[in-house]
Amino acid sequence: MSSFRIGHGYDIHRIVAGRRLVLGGVTFDTDFGLDGHSDADCLTHAICDALLGAAGLPDIGIFFPNTDPTYKDIDSQILLRRVVAELHSRGYAPANIDATLIAEKPKIYPRLGEIKAVLANSTELSADAIGLKATTNEGLDEIGRGLAIAAHAVVLIERI
Repeated sequence: MSSFRIGHGYDIHRIVAGRRLVLGGVTFDTDFGLDGHSDADCLTHAICDALLGAAGLPDIGIFFPNTDPTYKDIDSQILLRRVVAELHSRGYAPANIDATLIAEKPKIYPRLGEIKAVLANSTELSADAIGLKATTNEGLDEIGRGLAIAAHAVVLIERI
């Protein structure tokens, strides 16, 4: 068995009024947020799914079901730390993360360093082991019309 494994994660949430917007553990000053059972941090959820997938484990919805009131409005960084602990218990650790946020609003680029620092803390990686990009959908589909935000993540994990 290889010492390295790759995983991919994707998540999308609808934009709703009256909720705070959290992306990568960082709260943005907006009048909208993302709809979801937890804090609906689609970037962190995509990273969790990528890590779980790399380890051959079920997705985030199996580990933290939206039917369990324990996870209502939970900070997704707590979930990410639990995923990393689960990987450690199975003899793996994250080696690097590469992720892309897709949103028409708000402007994410100015906060990328802050997001990387939060994710580095939660995953026990250095910030330079985390690649993070932000893009728009050029006005196409629900994301492009400002109705949703999505994220893709690819991770490499290694046997420890």
